[in-house]
Parts: sequence; structure tokens; C-alpha cells
Amino acid sequence: MNEILVIGAGGQLGQCLKVVAERRGITEIIFPAEQDANILDQSGLNELLAAAQPAFVINCAAYTAVDKAEDEVELAKAINETGAGYLASACLANGAALLHVSTDFVFEGNEVKLLKEDDEAKPINVYGVTKLDGEKVVVSTLPAHFIIRTSWLYSEYANNFVKTMLKLGAERDELNIIADQVGTPTYAIDLANAIFDIIASSSASYGVYHYSNEGVTSWFDFAKAIFDISETVVKVNPIPGSAYPTKAIRPAFSVMDKSKIKNTFNIEIPYWRDSLVECIKQIKIQ
Repeated sequence: MNEILVIGAGGQLGQCLKVVAERRGITEIIFPAEQDANILDQSGLNELLAAAQPAFVINCAAYTAVDKAEDEVELAKAINETGAGYLASACLANGAALLHVSTDFVFEGNEVKLLKEDDEAKPINVYGVTKLDGEKVVVSTLPAHFIIRTSWLYSEYANNFVKTMLKLGAERDELNIIADQVGTPTYAIDLANAIFDIIASSSASYGVYHYSNEGVTSWFDFAKAIFDISETVVKVNPIPGSAYPTKAIRPAFSVMDKSKIKNTFNIEIPYWRDSLVECIKQIKIQ
């Protein structure tokens, strides 16, 4: 496999890529420190790619604080759009293909249907707008791109819903969890495997792809599953999103159709609850 460069290596997905690379025996891969791979440093990115000459760049760098983005619009835009453009330009100049990670939040999510890659993207919060604009700049700058939209990402690393629920479940007897937002959790280890599968395929089937685990759930049922699997005794009450207002509006239904990525790259996608079992097992080992 040709050399791979990971931008945003210190984040949740970056850490999972590191773990999966080791498991799969992928050695031609570079995980530069954040100060050496600043998504907002255009000349630095050009120098980094010129020196490394990777065949593939994986962009995990993103502004993902959905509610804070409503106040930090310029910062979210800089990282998710401008930075993505800088990286796409550096890839173009150095002959690299870019795997750019995006989100289900590019969709409005106001109807119950599986979302396909060519469905109209109509984000309803700043985070979604900046991620969609990032997709657009990648597409317009670099023909050799794979944009992978994912959803509800979690793992044994960094901060995420699973780790938050385990922490709260250990501290409280009762929790109220939103039950009217529906989507699909994605184990970042599974996403990392899918990214390496795409690279290993040597296919130039560039474009936009959807990847999450299989199945459908609500945040309420996701939390219930976390407590069931981890054998944590806590009462979980379903509440409407209106009872827990947040700065950013979330899509009510954002379940993505994964047919394209499965058929193009012959990828098998695990069911969300099976992957959750594996993640909780890894958290307990830590």
C-alpha cells in the first residue's frame, strides 16, 4: 500500500485509524502531530505533502462542537471549509487523493427515508452548513476525492456519547434522554476499517459515500443499549427534543443509505449494537 498521511491524527477517528493500521499491518502511514499538520496553515500543508509525497491523505480534522458552532461561526467555517480547501489544493499540487470525512448533518432530516448521496443537502445548523461547504470546496478543487459522510461517531477514545453515558450512569440513578431524534451510531473503529478498505481497493471510484453502522435507533434506545451491555443500573426516561433545547437544531431523522459504499468497495458493515458491544468491551479493558 502506498504511503498514507492522516490530518487530525490526535482526534477520535485519527486514534482509531492508528489502532486499525497496527492491526492490519499498515506501516506506510504517517500520523503527524497537530502542530505539524495545521489545517489552517496553507503553506505548512503544502510543505508537509511535498515532503511526504503520500498517495492518499485522510482528513479527520474538523470543528465538531455542534452547539458551540452557533456562536463560533467563523472558526467552524475556517476549519471545516477553508481548511478543507487548503488541504484539497495541497493534494492537487502533490498528486494525492483525499479521503475527506463529512457528516449526516448536511441533511435537513425532516422526513422518514434513507438518505442517499445525491439527495438534496439542506443543513439546519452552522456545523452542517460549514461541513457541506467543505464538501463543495473539496469537490470543486480536487477530482481525486472520496467524501465519506458518517453519523453519531463514538469509540473508546476521546469524548463521545457512549463514554458520557457510562460516566453519567455511574454517577446518577436516573437520566432523561431524547427519543425523537433518530439515526445510526457509528463505531469509529469500523469507519477506520472502511477507509482502509477504500484505499486498499485501488479503485478510482471517486465521489461522495455514506458510511455508518447498520440499523436505526434513537438517542434514548442508544443510551438504553449502552447501559444494558455495560450492566449499568440506571433508569432512562424518554423525552422529546423540545424538553432539552440546544443552541443548534438537530435533524429528526438522518439514517443514511449505505448501498453505494457496500457495492462499490465490497464493504461489509456491522450492525450498530454488535459494534457497541465490542466498544464497551474495549473500554472495560482500558
